[in-house]
Amino acid sequence: MQKYHEHSTNLEALAKKLPNYQQAEQITDILSTLSDPTRLRILWLLCHTTECVSDIAIAIGMSSPAVSHHLKLLKQQKIIESKKIGKEMHYTLASNRYAELIHQMIDDMFDVSCPNND
Repeated sequence: MQKYHEHSTNLEALAKKLPNYQQAEQITDILSTLSDPTRLRILWLLCHTTECVSDIAIAIGMSSPAVSHHLKLLKQQKIIESKKIGKEMHYTLASNRYAELIHQMIDDMFDVSCPNND
């Protein structure tokens, strides 16, 4: 690999491990979904509880249709998951690596400890 400057000694090794474009695009999509204050607040709730749309709407002071829109976007990125309990759909944090990392990041950035760990 020809380099413009010689100050980096391991650029070739790093270039071999550089994530491909598809991987970077997937992460960009997830981070884009998270770049909304309402979705971050909803996600913080769902990191700590399983709730229906109506209760989420009451907790954050929004209409159920508006909350449903945000939940749909979070679910598309596999950050949250849903299950039907009775007649209602309940939402919670997904059980995957990205969701766990996001949970930790949100707790750290909001400077709160997970209520489930208190």
